[in-house]
Formats: sequence, C-alpha cells, structure tokens
Amino acid sequence: MKRGMIVLVLAVLGSFGCRAMAGGPIIATGAEREQIRATPILERENRPLHFYGNTVRRIHTWQTQNQ
Repeated sequence: MKRGMIVLVLAVLGSFGCRAMAGGPIIATGAEREQIRATPILERENRPLHFYGNTVRRIHTWQTQNQ
C-alpha cells in the first residue's frame, strides 16, 4: 500500500513537472526573482511548489470565467 502511494505521487508530480519545468527553474534567483516580485500576483506564471500564488490565480481565473 505504501509503495503504491509513492509510485502514484511520483507519477502525478512527473506529469505536472514536465509542463511546469518548461518555463524555467523552480527557484528563481537574482534579477529573475526581482522581476517576479515586481509582477502582480494575478499576472505571474504558475510555478511548481508555489501553492499560494497558483491557487490565487486558479480561483481568480475560475471566478472570472464563470460570471
């Protein structure tokens, strides 16, 4: 059971990671980090492991599309 869950989690993360990694590194540094911080949260790209920002953008998108 435990091994099956680990395999499932890795498969799901791998499928999301392929799309997410195409845009650049997970951890932004230097000038890239400053550029991201200067961009309003609703205009930023989705990035892996950035649960708060990704969730805010998904909720905003869902609310604006369903009005």
